[in-house]
Amino acid sequence: MKNIGFLSFGHWSPARGSHTQSAADTLLQSIDLAVAAEELGVDGAYFRVHHFARQLASPFPLLAAVGARTSRIDIGTGVIDMRYENPLYMVEDAGAADLISGGRLQLGISRGSPEQVIDGWRQFGYQPAPGETEADMARRHTEVFLDLLRGEGFAESNPHAMFPNPPGLLRLEPHAAGLRDRIWWGAGSNKTAQWAAKLGMNLQSSTLKDDETGEPFHVQQADQIRAYRDAWAKAGHAHSPRVSVSRSIFAITNDLDRTYFGTANQARDKTGFIDEQRSIFGRSYAGEPDKLIEELKADTAIAEADTLLLTVPNQLGVDYNAHVLEAILTHVAPALGWR
Repeated sequence: MKNIGFLSFGHWSPARGSHTQSAADTLLQSIDLAVAAEELGVDGAYFRVHHFARQLASPFPLLAAVGARTSRIDIGTGVIDMRYENPLYMVEDAGAADLISGGRLQLGISRGSPEQVIDGWRQFGYQPAPGETEADMARRHTEVFLDLLRGEGFAESNPHAMFPNPPGLLRLEPHAAGLRDRIWWGAGSNKTAQWAAKLGMNLQSSTLKDDETGEPFHVQQADQIRAYRDAWAKAGHAHSPRVSVSRSIFAITNDLDRTYFGTANQARDKTGFIDEQRSIFGRSYAGEPDKLIEELKADTAIAEADTLLLTVPNQLGVDYNAHVLEAILTHVAPALGWR
């Protein structure tokens, strides 16, 4: 069995043929897709976060709305850029969204990806401390966030407060018990995956990572997962971690699928440079179900992970994306032992 979710980047554009002409379209359709996915038996609804772009940006109102409209499906992010976040305010937002959903929040966070603007986090009022890089700042914000999620008091009570306070130091409210164990780190390298394991975060590994060995993407990603699990075991955490990988997988079952993906030519990895770091981008999968099943059997990283996030083309609308998910659940997942 494998936990299967979807990951939406939440694009919108007034382009011809787009079902998401505006931000409102994307937000409302994201909620509707989560509802439809839950009805199909999908296990998770995850959303990407990008600032200064025509994509989903402020995750917590959306997550809370999805939580209120659903009852079973995991809801999460992949990922929130911690360079932009106030950890204290984030604890309150995350706690509220988790409580609204009944404890289903699976929050993916990370250092973030290349940005739409130069040093966008400065526009949000943040800057690295002396001697820090922006990545260091993201990890510092993360460590504060994780510490506060434990729910321990740290702030001295005002003796003249408007409302009565409980005794002792005060914590941030609302507190969501158990959320600390449902934080995921989006790791781009083996080193950051091991760092996440030491801090007790789950692992999200997407379709992009540092090219550390020159081997195929899925081989490097599987090695990253094994390095993460080794570091987790050495850290001595009391519970088992979760690990997700993301993939673009499209089963061609009708003419519309063939129109959209029948001529896709992304069946091999690609390499390039991001922030002067050589990176490798994993391939996409598109084809008839029998062909997909054979190709996916060879993906060692999917085999290593307990959770698979299927990236969806959200601009094609709720109905089509529900079909994409249903096709994988019906025609592909059973043959691979995922269902």
